[in-house]
Amino acid sequence: MSSTPISVAVIGAGMAGRSHAAGYRNVHTVFGAGLPPVRLAAIADANVELGEDAARRYGFEKALPSWEAVAEDPSIDAVSIVVGNALHRPLAEALVAAGKHVLCEKPLAGSLEDARAMVALEGGADVVTAVGYTFRRAPGIAAIRDHVRNRELGDLTLFGGRYWADYATDPKSPLSWRYKGGPGSGALGDVGSHVIDAAEYVAGPIVSVSGAQLSTSIGKRPLPLGAVVGHNAAPVSDELGEVENEDSATFTARFASGLIGTFSVSRTAFGLPNGLAFDVLGVGGRAAFDQHRPAEYLFDDAQPDARTRGARQIIAGPNLPYFAGGVPMEAPGVGASNGDNFTYQARAFLDQVAGVDNPIPACATFADALHTLEIIQAVVESSRSGGAAVDVPPAA
Repeated sequence: MSSTPISVAVIGAGMAGRSHAAGYRNVHTVFGAGLPPVRLAAIADANVELGEDAARRYGFEKALPSWEAVAEDPSIDAVSIVVGNALHRPLAEALVAAGKHVLCEKPLAGSLEDARAMVALEGGADVVTAVGYTFRRAPGIAAIRDHVRNRELGDLTLFGGRYWADYATDPKSPLSWRYKGGPGSGALGDVGSHVIDAAEYVAGPIVSVSGAQLSTSIGKRPLPLGAVVGHNAAPVSDELGEVENEDSATFTARFASGLIGTFSVSRTAFGLPNGLAFDVLGVGGRAAFDQHRPAEYLFDDAQPDARTRGARQIIAGPNLPYFAGGVPMEAPGVGASNGDNFTYQARAFLDQVAGVDNPIPACATFADALHTLEIIQAVVESSRSGGAAVDVPPAA
C-alpha cells in the first residue's frame, strides 16, 4: 500500500456536500486494506460560515471561500463538486486542467451542451472522472440487480419506478437555484435522475420514452433575502419570482430488452420526504425496493408449495452486496442508510484514483450521466409533442 496520502476536498458545504465529506472521512472503515492514507484537506463554500462548520464537523483541515482556491492548491488531488448544476462544467474543466480527479454530483450539468462538453473532457482527461449516483450503492438495489442478472425473475415484464419527495410543498419556500433552468431541470433533474439511473442499473438501457407529462403546481415563489442551504427554509422578501421548471413529471419508457416501464417523479409529494421506490416484475418473480425502508427489500418467486407463496421481506445482512465489510456490526437487522452509500461511493472513487482493486463496482462515468440527461431531454420533448414517442441516443 502506498504511504503517500490522497488529499481530498469538497466544493459545496450544503447537505449533499456534507454527505461527501462524511463519506471521505469514513473510507478506511469499510472493505479491505490497500487504500493509501486520505488527507481531508478542505471544504470550499462562498458561505464561509457554512464551510467552516462543515470542516469542523467532518475533520477537514480548513474551509476555503471559493472553488478557485481549491483548483489553485497543488496539494489537493481529488475533489467532489457539490454545487448548483450550472456550475458543474466550469468547475470540472478547471479542476481537470489543474490535474485533479473529479467526482461530480448528479445531474451531470445544467444543459445537454455542458454535459456533452464534460464527456469530451472525460475522454481526454488523464485523471479519474466520476458521477455520484449513490443509490447504486444501496444493498437492496444492488441485490435486486443481481436477481435480475441471474435471471431469478425470468424474462422481465414490467418496471414501475417513482421518486416522490416533499421538499417543495411549501409555497413560501424560497426561489433557490433548484427552481431555475427550464423544463427538465426541476424534479426530473433533481430526483428523476436517481430513479432513471436505478432503473437502468437494474434493468438495462432505456431506448425511448413516450406519454410524458410535466406540471408545475407552485408557479411563483418568494425571493430569498440571503443564501439558501439545501432544501432549508430561509428569510424571504415579499417579491415573488417565476418557477422555471417542473414540480412533477410522469412518462413511460421502453428498455433495449423490450421491457416497458412507468415513471413518476415529484418534489411536491406531501408526506414523502425521500421516496425513491420501484418494482421490477418478471414471468417468474418480483422484487421491490423502497428508500423509506432502506434496510430491506421484497422478493417473490415461484415457490413450489402454493401455500407459502408470496412476497418475502429480505432484511439487509452480510448476504447482501456492500453489507459485508461495509458496516461495523455485520449482522442482519442492524440497518442501512443513505449515509453509508456515500461512504461506499467515496471508497470506490478513491480506489479508482489510487489504482486499488476494489470488491465493489466503480463509480458511474460522465458518459453514464450524459445518457440520463438525454433521457430527461427526451421526456421534455415528448411532453411538448403531446406525449409522442421520442428515441434516446444509445448509451456510451
